[in-house]
Order: sequence, then structure tokens, then C-alpha cells
Amino acid sequence: MSMRTSKRRRMKTVRRTPAPLKTCELTHIHSIDDVYDQLQIALHLPQYFGRNLDALYDSLSADVKGPYRIVWHGHARSAIELGELYYEGLLDIFRAVAGERDDVQLELD
Repeated sequence: MSMRTSKRRRMKTVRRTPAPLKTCELTHIHSIDDVYDQLQIALHLPQYFGRNLDALYDSLSADVKGPYRIVWHGHARSAIELGELYYEGLLDIFRAVAGERDDVQLELD
């Protein structure tokens, strides 16, 4: 028996259970504060979260442990309430983070 085979037999197989999928369902969005509040509660954004778009990107891309999913219900209606700047900014952030991380999903409803 070689050393390699001997070591393999002694190693334990560790199976990790996947982390549960966290879901943030954005509903009844009338202001950017509604978005920040709902994300902060559902995804447990850090206390130091700065409540601006740059800080949101930083938190979603690095601070929030996955897997997680953001479901934005009535996103088209929210565009009117939020205005173009915030609406497009949020979409850009959500899409960028979902594109960069394998454990993040975005659903627009």
C-alpha cells in the first residue's frame, strides 16, 4: 500500500449542508428608504450600511452571505415612485451582483 492510498483512507469525508436560501421580497416600494429597510431586514445588512447606492452595492456584493434571492414585486410600478435615478441604479446594482456571484438570484415580477 502506498503512502498516498494510506492517507486517503484516513481522511474523513466532510459534507457540508448548503446554507438556506435567504429571500428578500421587495413589495410596496414608494421610496428608496422602503428598499433599504426591506433589504436590511431580510438580508441582515450590516449596521454600518450607509443607505446609499454605493454602500448597497458594497454590502450586497461582499458583506451579505449567500445564497440569497431578491424578488422585486411590482418593479415597474416602483419605477414611477422611485424616479429614474434610483430605479435604474437599483436595477444596475442587483443585476451586477447577481452576475458576479453564483449564489445570488434576481427576480423581477
